[in-house]
Amino acid sequence: MAGRAQPLRVLLTLGSLMAIGSLYGHAEAMTPLFLGAIASALAETDDSGPGRLRAQAVTLLCFAAAAFAVVSWIDHPVLFVPGLALAAFSLTMLGAIEPRYKAVGFATLILAVYAMLGIDGSAAAPGGAGRLHEALLLLAGAAWYGVFSVAWCTLFPAQPVQAQLAGLFRVLGDYVCFKASLFEPLRGIDMERKRLSLAQLNTQVVAGLNAAKEGIFRRIGSTRAPTGRIVRYRGLYLIAQDVHERATSSHDDYNALADAFFHSDLLYRCQRVLTLQGEACRRLALSIERREPFAADPATGHALAELRSAIDHERAQQREPRRAALLASVEAMAWNLAQLERQLAGATEPSARAGRADMGLFDRSPRSAREMVERVRGQFTPRSALFRHALRLAAALVAGYGVMLLIHPVRGYWILLTTLFVCQQAWGDTVSRVGQRIAGTAVGVVAGWALLVLFPQPWAQSLLAVAAGVFFFATRATRYLLATAAVTVLVLMCFNQVGDSDALMVPRLIDTAIGSLIAALAMVLVLPHWQARRFSDLAAAAMRNHAHYLRQIAGQYRSGARDDLAYRLARRNAHNADATLSTAVFEMFREPGFARPRAGTALRFLIQSHTLLSYLSALGAHRVALHAPQQLEALRAEAEGAAAALDALASYVEGGLPEAVAEPVDLALPEALPQGSDAGDHAARLLRNELALVRQQIEALREQAGRWLQPQPEGTAGN
Repeated sequence: MAGRAQPLRVLLTLGSLMAIGSLYGHAEAMTPLFLGAIASALAETDDSGPGRLRAQAVTLLCFAAAAFAVVSWIDHPVLFVPGLALAAFSLTMLGAIEPRYKAVGFATLILAVYAMLGIDGSAAAPGGAGRLHEALLLLAGAAWYGVFSVAWCTLFPAQPVQAQLAGLFRVLGDYVCFKASLFEPLRGIDMERKRLSLAQLNTQVVAGLNAAKEGIFRRIGSTRAPTGRIVRYRGLYLIAQDVHERATSSHDDYNALADAFFHSDLLYRCQRVLTLQGEACRRLALSIERREPFAADPATGHALAELRSAIDHERAQQREPRRAALLASVEAMAWNLAQLERQLAGATEPSARAGRADMGLFDRSPRSAREMVERVRGQFTPRSALFRHALRLAAALVAGYGVMLLIHPVRGYWILLTTLFVCQQAWGDTVSRVGQRIAGTAVGVVAGWALLVLFPQPWAQSLLAVAAGVFFFATRATRYLLATAAVTVLVLMCFNQVGDSDALMVPRLIDTAIGSLIAALAMVLVLPHWQARRFSDLAAAAMRNHAHYLRQIAGQYRSGARDDLAYRLARRNAHNADATLSTAVFEMFREPGFARPRAGTALRFLIQSHTLLSYLSALGAHRVALHAPQQLEALRAEAEGAAAALDALASYVEGGLPEAVAEPVDLALPEALPQGSDAGDHAARLLRNELALVRQQIEALREQAGRWLQPQPEGTAGN
């Protein structure tokens, strides 16, 4: 994402272009200049000033190559068709490197189609100077937006990170507040549904964490010595990571807690503390947005004190052993909530360092051209969703070009433009865009016609074109229908400057429908990549990352809690894998029924996987040094056994080694980890409880994996 300030940059770019065109009387140049600026804005990603300058240079080189290739080859279908297919495939595969290359590749294809539109509407002779002039105007518009983009990144280097962190803490607050709803001593609650909602919210938190981390790292660079506000923002990001781990923690089965404390207010007090902490996250987001100091709410401290008092009162009662053991879990939750509050209180410090010694971040960007090539080469397999999408998009564009030649429509290249915008990697996104694109184009045509009638003055139409361009970039990520309507209005206003907008309204609607239909057919007919086909790989990756996270946690019980880079990386990879699995499963439910015969099993596997991650997070939240050698050895053996079971489960769900987990996992725990409420070592007792829960989840996951791998009835598809 390029940031919420992008519409302002678009306003400055289009407004200045309009002013220059009006001043020198070149209304005919406005359309290619505007389209070039829009393509450049579509290629924009978050970056530092120097990084944005380099990215802009690469973008302009790609744009120039695409524009001049179109000018040279468009009259030679024998060269143009394979060139179009190769360009679509190659530029899409650039997304394997990192998101900024994905944006540049997509925008380059957009600019190429804009060049086709300009040539299609130009009266210049084939290969003449008029066509070259159109291409140069496109590049000039793109370069002009680049000037504002680079200048903005130089003048306001920390602004995108500020917005990313504010969004992160806002969604983190939503997660914590929803997590509070689990602490209700009510019987009959559908806990699976709540867990599923938590998994969805967790996906948003993980996306926010990743965006904030990448934004911070781009400002730090290889020096790893941030200055100015980035110092504080890095500290806030690490606080968000720790709050996330503690908020995702689960210390026992919530239904068991509700049964045990049905007549007590103990869980309501836990709920109140979590709700206050969720609201604190939201207030922190607001303070980041406003660049104001953050002040902790003393009400949370009072709520924690009342919770501890309620725990002491409950402990003083004579209770059965099971209730006493569950009270120990509530006590562990109270300690975790107190530490979560301590982390939020650390946000009041200017550097937000919160006592951390290791503030390093892991660089996921490619370090050399060779690594870039390796990343792309690694996606050259039919199992890759990106590879299939690249082939699908190339085939769809070639089909669109063939249809265009067959029916010879006016401005027929809008068919290609629609296909390019609508054809997404996922089926659900494509279907959603098909409907919104057609409806948005219809709304835009009607609105454009009305505006042309109401405002016949050229200067007024120019202002409307600028406003429509700004509105497009303000809504394209959240309201695609409105964004499509806005860009349709922009096109009509621009083309009306040369007197041919009336002839474009109906053709644009028809071309939009044709391009959308081609994109939808391509999703079904050209290497469809249903989510069920990748579920096994994603599930296996999640299990292996959970296993690595567990091993990192166990290692820290030897030395005590250290939020070093290795530990934070293992934690982030586990959450990333869980979020990827969650996204795939929810996307599965947007696909046709024939493509997801076992979506229910996949959904239950996701719930169990996210629950397992919450138990691992609790182990991570309570890291302390165990000094007794016997306990350390028991922990090492049990943690390694659980991690090995997860690795075996990963092999099982991939279909590689089904015999590795043919029998249920051993739920027995070493006696060296004490049990019961009378155990003296609270940390070891917590370990025993959490590891037992981990083992139970592994067994539940193994059961769901077995159901997923059962042979399908004949005639079903999707796996």
